[in-house]
Amino acid sequence: MSEVMFPCLVCLSEGATNAKECLPGLKSHFSLSDSEMDERIPSGMRTRVFDRADWAIFHMMKAGLIERPKRGYYVVTNLGRQTISNGSAQNLSLSELKKFSEYKKWKSEGTASKDEIEASGGKELGATPREQLESAFKVIDDALANDVLAAVLSLSPEHFEKLVVDLLLSMGYGGGALERGLQTKVSNDGGIDGIINEDELGLDAVYVQAKRYAPENKVGRPALNAFVGSLTGEGASKGVFVTTSDFSKDAREYVDRVQHRIVLINGDRLARLMIKHEVGVRARKTLVLRSVDEDYFSDS
Repeated sequence: MSEVMFPCLVCLSEGATNAKECLPGLKSHFSLSDSEMDERIPSGMRTRVFDRADWAIFHMMKAGLIERPKRGYYVVTNLGRQTISNGSAQNLSLSELKKFSEYKKWKSEGTASKDEIEASGGKELGATPREQLESAFKVIDDALANDVLAAVLSLSPEHFEKLVVDLLLSMGYGGGALERGLQTKVSNDGGIDGIINEDELGLDAVYVQAKRYAPENKVGRPALNAFVGSLTGEGASKGVFVTTSDFSKDAREYVDRVQHRIVLINGDRLARLMIKHEVGVRARKTLVLRSVDEDYFSDS
């Protein structure tokens, strides 16, 4: 965040009125590519460069370098212009802002509600509070995915096959109708563990293969070759191969070459799909991040 303070202050002094209008100047100042400008924070809610500019402007406003005469509209104060002219703005950072009396007063009064997360000591250098929160959420999600996968590995092969069918139904295959999901018999299933009818008459179906393997035991090309053979024997064109481990490079390349439409789901993706669609996962009330929609309050 600190690295964008000086260029943001300059952009505002030259006519920009908010973080959005500072973006062209930041792109030029840091020689950022279009892809770098489009890079988003984990939630996807806003771009990383906009998020940092927004927080930089907020902190400089608290230091008295910027003022906000109306919602979404910022102007540089005399103190801000003086800071630019004497060259000290080039060294602006959170620690430097503490030298300004208004910023020091704001911090000491305990009114730093928007700053509380950052003050608690984020581990990611230069990260905004939003980035720190989302980074923490990612750690929680990763841990949950590992727990879900561990639970899946404890299931019997039959229960695992049922889980996969349940997941596909929850994802909307077969219109989400339970009667359209069929788990085949354990023995003599011809290499097919489940069938999802995508229409009521069963004219179009997705065939499923589910392999509960240990994480180190990757699914290779022979298993995929056998699955394709089973699809061909059933006159099917679409299949989903799910495993708790992963697929070898050879297996993935083989699937890309066959005419059948086959989707590969490895253990990590399986766990995250289960979390997303709440299969074997219980939703709990958690924090929802919200931010002001500056466009809504803009007069233009």
